[in-house]
Amino acid sequence: MSVLDAFSDFQKVVNADADAVAEARRRRDIFRGAFGAEDDVVEVIPSGSLARGTQKDPIHDVDLVIVYNAEDHPDWGTRGESARDALDYVRGRVNALLGATNGSVDQVVRLARWRNHAVKCFLDDPDDQSAFTVDAMPALRRGDHLLIPEVLSEDWVECDPESLIASVAEKHSEWNKYAGAVRMLKRWAADQDFKIKSLVMEVLALQHLPTNLNQPAALKQFFVAATYAIEGGEIVTDPAGYCGPIQDDLDYEAFAERLRDARDNASRATQASINSDTSGALWQWGQVFGAEFPHDPDPINKPAPAAAPEPRKVKDTPQG
Repeated sequence: MSVLDAFSDFQKVVNADADAVAEARRRRDIFRGAFGAEDDVVEVIPSGSLARGTQKDPIHDVDLVIVYNAEDHPDWGTRGESARDALDYVRGRVNALLGATNGSVDQVVRLARWRNHAVKCFLDDPDDQSAFTVDAMPALRRGDHLLIPEVLSEDWVECDPESLIASVAEKHSEWNKYAGAVRMLKRWAADQDFKIKSLVMEVLALQHLPTNLNQPAALKQFFVAATYAIEGGEIVTDPAGYCGPIQDDLDYEAFAERLRDARDNASRATQASINSDTSGALWQWGQVFGAEFPHDPDPINKPAPAAAPEPRKVKDTPQG
């Protein structure tokens, strides 16, 4: 198996099943249809990784932004109770439109709870650890960006999820394996023994993942550049410039260490490929991405092949 073939096979492991993606979109679109018909709604915008095409397996939730007409909600957008009021309003409309017992459009939502910015709507059993949810976030349009409620600060904050969607789409138009490579990086982050948000990897990829190389070369270059950036004190922040750091509790020291390890193994893999040592390259990439990356047993420490048996001695015997 070549290195490129191994990456192609690993991509299938990382990608969500096509049926699961279709089902996630179907469930999201139930909300889009229901809220899009509301008189006070200006637009419903798909957001999150599914909208960007960078979702990895498994898909547990989808996100959408419900942009309301400010004239219909004049108290929204101001500091104080209006952030909580907006989320309560959306929660009530979710129940009226899509509640499991009395929804007027569909009966799909078992439970709706508001969080800091959005209403989390459970379409599966809320007690199920992998229950599928739709996160519906109210917003007001402010020029080229949005204003969204933030309960913890009792205020409304600026954000621009559409700019990230556009940036990722542009990268993918430059290189059709970009989104797939981002999914691999998210899988790498998920395999670490501390929390690294998927969005951290996505923003780092936007900054440091080249689009003019094949996947092995691009990912190796990403780990080199990302390690340099994080070791140098870079904090991963909202690329639109509104929301500040993406993960306040990220252990940057541990993050830099893991990136260094991945960089070193990716560099060894690249050198092995240059030396025509495909088995060694696959092994090193396996050290980056884990056991599910196709690779041979350790090419350095694997048992030596068994010695060939000695040929049978032929005795000179008389004929007859």
